[in-house]
Amino acid sequence: MQSFHDRVAVITGAGSGIGLALARQALARGMRVVLADLDHEALRRAADTLAADPARVLLHAADVSRDAEVAALADAAFAHFGQVHLLCNNAGVGFSRLAVEHTAADWEWVIGVNLYAVAHGIRHFLPRMQAGGQAGHVLNTASAAGLVSTPGMAAYNASKQGVVALSETLRAELLEQHSPIGVSVLCPAWVPTGIHASERARPPRFGRADQPSEASRVYAQTMQHAVESGRLSADDIARIAFEAVARGDFYILPHRRIAQAVALRFGEIAAAAETPLPPSTPARTPR
Repeated sequence: MQSFHDRVAVITGAGSGIGLALARQALARGMRVVLADLDHEALRRAADTLAADPARVLLHAADVSRDAEVAALADAAFAHFGQVHLLCNNAGVGFSRLAVEHTAADWEWVIGVNLYAVAHGIRHFLPRMQAGGQAGHVLNTASAAGLVSTPGMAAYNASKQGVVALSETLRAELLEQHSPIGVSVLCPAWVPTGIHASERARPPRFGRADQPSEASRVYAQTMQHAVESGRLSADDIARIAFEAVARGDFYILPHRRIAQAVALRFGEIAAAAETPLPPSTPARTPR
């Protein structure tokens, strides 16, 4: 997607962090934007910081883990602007806990926001984007956790690796269809946003998390420190993402330091695939 001027972008999780930074980049490139977030007040504050022409901005509160609310978001976007050219499935939450301490509600919350929301966005936006017959793009925000697995983040890792797999599948399907819609998957590492404090915005239907063990508290503190010490800002990530979308890049890895960990993981997988299997041992026939 090489042209952004006067195109329409829909950005979820736009009330803060990378979502808000994506909105700044979109507006700077002359786009009109639909900003979605669970917290409508956060959206209002975000819009104030953007200081954009109100005619170019639509605010829409939505819990993107709910299919019906993403459908309503799509209806609002197309009704207001007529078309959508760039879909940024960006909303996400962080959660740090030992794998055995993840409750069913923890899994439902994290997977719902981080993975199901991407699936909902694709389902409700992509067919209408394609029907418009114009060039467009889907940008799915995953994470470095979509490529490597960090201890203490089981649900988060699983959700983000799901986003990578979903994006890879969608890219292959759209290429087979010769679709004018491109796909990118954004995999940043630690960025100083508020994702480590996602529990504050956890919807009541998921309940509150159980009290963590001491080991889980250590993982949570490590995650907070890593997030707060990130060297690339949300604005850096958004700029890199837009430049990559303009080039048509699929994988977007802003943090080059993860390259070694990624190579180690996939090298281990490749080595296992190349290792000859031992000959089968014939089953003994009972006498």
